[in-house]
Amino acid sequence: MKHGKKYFNALKKAPKKAVTIEEAVKFVKENPGAKFDETVDVYFHLGKELTKGDTAVRGIVKLPNGTGKTVKVAVFAGGDAAEAAKAAGADFVGMADLVEKVVKEGWCDFDVAIATVEAMKEVRKCARVLGPRGLMPNPKTGTVTDDTATAVKEAKGGKVDFRMDKTGNVSVVAGKRSFEAAALAENIRAVVSAVQAAKPATVKGSFIKSVTIASTMGVGVPVVVNSDAE
Repeated sequence: MKHGKKYFNALKKAPKKAVTIEEAVKFVKENPGAKFDETVDVYFHLGKELTKGDTAVRGIVKLPNGTGKTVKVAVFAGGDAAEAAKAAGADFVGMADLVEKVVKEGWCDFDVAIATVEAMKEVRKCARVLGPRGLMPNPKTGTVTDDTATAVKEAKGGKVDFRMDKTGNVSVVAGKRSFEAAALAENIRAVVSAVQAAKPATVKGSFIKSVTIASTMGVGVPVVVNSDAE
């Protein structure tokens, strides 16, 4: 990514040592990286050793102040579950038609996919398309459920899924730069707590190596977080 003058000016002022979440939020809000309302993300480095064996890190976090973005939700369901999803505000609802669109066209114009238990028999056909994009419904994240109405409302209301990549890193959205500082800090704390809670039982000692907060085009700011529970 090419950076402009605004980025390098902010880089000169950025904290070189880890600061509190409040200090990081203040810096991010005062040093925009772009003219648009940037998304603010929390980046975790968990360590390469976590990529080996049965130590996959994934989970969900309910942001108390929402994500600040419009979330498109696709629901694979039929019958009453489909009607409930529509009533709850799902953007796309269907079964065979949606599965075919994904499989044949590679369609992924949504942010969250939800499926009923019964629908998963068909949705598995979409794994090659949805899996690599992190969109495959999963019981662990509450996106395989017969209570489609609740799942849709949670997805629209600020529930965010996260998972570690193959290099031992996790990136989680925490809101928008336009959020009030206190609201953004509250969201970030919720994210940090959720990732800490996802620590595999087999991992001993330090779990989170470092945490950085950054807006879409802005400078990353390292933050101090509470020590991981042993």
